[in-house]
Amino acid sequence: MLTARAAVLLDAGADPQLTDVQIRPPVEDEVLVKIDAVGICHTDVSVAARFRKLPMVFGHEGAGTVVEVGPKAQRRVGERVVLTFASCGACTNCVADRPAYCDQSTDLNMRGSRRDESSALRLDGAPIGGGFFGQSSFATYAIARSRNAVVVPESIDPALAAPLGCSVQTGVGAVLNVLASRPEDAVVVFGAGAVGLSAVMGARIAGCRTIVAVDPIEQRRTLATELGATATVDPTATDAAAAVLELTGGAAGAVDTTARADVIASAVAVLRSRGTLALLGLGALTAELPVALIMGRGLTVRGVVEGDSEPHTFIPRLVDFYRTGELPLDKLVTSYPFGDFDRVWAAAKAGEVVKPVLVTER
Repeated sequence: MLTARAAVLLDAGADPQLTDVQIRPPVEDEVLVKIDAVGICHTDVSVAARFRKLPMVFGHEGAGTVVEVGPKAQRRVGERVVLTFASCGACTNCVADRPAYCDQSTDLNMRGSRRDESSALRLDGAPIGGGFFGQSSFATYAIARSRNAVVVPESIDPALAAPLGCSVQTGVGAVLNVLASRPEDAVVVFGAGAVGLSAVMGARIAGCRTIVAVDPIEQRRTLATELGATATVDPTATDAAAAVLELTGGAAGAVDTTARADVIASAVAVLRSRGTLALLGLGALTAELPVALIMGRGLTVRGVVEGDSEPHTFIPRLVDFYRTGELPLDKLVTSYPFGDFDRVWAAAKAGEVVKPVLVTER
């Protein structure tokens, strides 16, 4: 077995701690990836806070190099890859190139692997949980499958490539794949975190005439402007819905990344007739919706997972946007040494950094 350094959640309600783990060789269509960089996503923080099947390794925005493959793997040793969400490949949605809605998505992505002899990870010789989003990439090495290891060019910095696996493809995909925004459209993004700012960049790529970012944090509103927002709104200083309506006259599309019931209500209110609201956030499990307004205006409220992405097609497209300067990932990402995990995790929990990415020694 290979020894790796990993951030392991040992106690419920605590923070993951760096420690040594053992990783078995890849089997079947698995690949062993040396992790060069891994992003910390809000999903890691929120799921870790309530996870109870411990010990467990999180992390789902890994980027690195394939160093070993199973006998049925479709990747090759030496390939640079971005690790993304897992899917079964056999259900109706997977066959139809809609893997984000895989019938087994919850089991494959959110619950982690079985803690038995089949587990890829061990701590002090005992099997522990892994397989978070099919990777558990808060580690110097990770096991994934060919389906969720997407080949990318060697020329892209791993620290910039890592968020393509989740937050960037979620935000950009919501605008390009779901809203299908056009130059004449106005798009409003509620919440200017990594996913929301990616949606702003997606709207700029689409050439939208008006792009409004709504967020209470001044620095994030400033960054939204740098990334393409034509206007920003501070919801603590004004009636956000009224301000957005004044700016847009009614938006063709809105993106909510907050999962707050009050914000979702505002997002519905700013839509023009036949507009669409894309719900991206994980938070409130229920929210009251103005049914009469939705019906009267013919609105669509659409849940979105991973930007409706087919990763092997969409992630290379995102890389192309980066190469042409349309997706300035360097403005979104802040890099830190992997050994500073504790400090960076605390900053991510506090919302002090938009997209923290941990970089291992190469």
